[in-house]
Amino acid sequence: MLRTIIQGDPDFESQLKVLVDRSAATPESIESSARTIVADVRQRGDAALRELTQRFEGRVLSAIELSRADWQAAAASVSAPVRTALAEAAARIRKYHERERYHSYQTVEDGVRLACRYSPLARVGVYVPGGTALYPSTVLMTAVPAKVAGVSEVFMTTPGPSPETLAAALEAGVDRVFLIGGAQAIAALAYGTETIPRVDKIVGPGNAYVAAAKRLVFGDVGIEMIAGPTEVVIAADATAKPAWVAADLLAQAEHDALAVPILVAVGKEVAARVGREVERQLAELPRQAIAGKAIRGQGVAIVVGDAEAAIAIVNRLAPEHAGIALADARSWAEKVTAAGAVFVGHEACEALGDYFAGPSHVLPTGGSARFSSPLGVGDFLKRTSFIEYDLAAVRRQAEAVACLAEVEGLSGHARSVLVRAKSGSSI
Repeated sequence: MLRTIIQGDPDFESQLKVLVDRSAATPESIESSARTIVADVRQRGDAALRELTQRFEGRVLSAIELSRADWQAAAASVSAPVRTALAEAAARIRKYHERERYHSYQTVEDGVRLACRYSPLARVGVYVPGGTALYPSTVLMTAVPAKVAGVSEVFMTTPGPSPETLAAALEAGVDRVFLIGGAQAIAALAYGTETIPRVDKIVGPGNAYVAAAKRLVFGDVGIEMIAGPTEVVIAADATAKPAWVAADLLAQAEHDALAVPILVAVGKEVAARVGREVERQLAELPRQAIAGKAIRGQGVAIVVGDAEAAIAIVNRLAPEHAGIALADARSWAEKVTAAGAVFVGHEACEALGDYFAGPSHVLPTGGSARFSSPLGVGDFLKRTSFIEYDLAAVRRQAEAVACLAEVEGLSGHARSVLVRAKSGSSI
């Protein structure tokens, strides 16, 4: 089931390069469609939302916003065990992100005061997918860090909220819920409509049309990242349990037919044992059709000679999720320099991070973990710089500032500082 490539084979580097060079690039046809949708919503507002929802989803949008009464009634129908699990997960996510602190600061020296102020965004939009699976966990993993940051208004938009999703929204402190999805939802949040106020930033995963729309509106509104297909890379040696590793690969594969499940195996026998387990467990998986497409399409077993080589491959792939199923896992995990989240040891499966551990599960994909980070409190804050001088400080620095301005050919900049330094004398 898992295509195998072996380190040392003549074509190994070329095959690995294909995996390393994956990205969140959007096909032109999808980007073109998203561009048309965004322009339509921007021009026609609510009317466009209604028409587009009926065209793409076959759903008559009688109300764009879900009333608080209907929202609370749906949430109340959720079973007690699920409500308890959502509350406990929210508490763990909140506790983890409350440790992520940012402090405003200032320095005063020689007549110069420099300061940095952190302040929360005023309004944030959270996109929650519908479709093949429902994601109450995404609500918690996006809205809770936003509220910890101090965001005043958090809006959720989703094409079909389940009672569980709505219960999660209440638990996370979401303020309003809108019943739209796709690129049209991103456009509505970015530019506002008669019903939906414009937000400062949009976060949350979605399909290719959502990703394309987020790319298009970026600059007019903030986004946290462009999310590609979900992915996991698991480094495993002979100490790993093949059944556990296979289960983790399939857990990722069942998300989406385009999901990327990769095994980095220390030795051919490890790859073979895990591959057999993948085949056996896939036959019993309820979402077998989706997971099977992901395994056959993107599933790979990369065979290497030792743990050091395995970690080097993990870092080159820079995955969304990295599993370290190696002897002395914690030591090897410390050597992982590019991954959204690292799951350390045989026991720490990705599902723990998806639902319950605490860190947000919104993570960089497509190799962007080389330079990007998981969603956190910092995504919902902005920094403002303050610069204050007395006249004596201006005079001390004026000549140097003017010198640099003249190097750049900006004599007006030079004059603006010199006119102060010369304290009213003609220039």
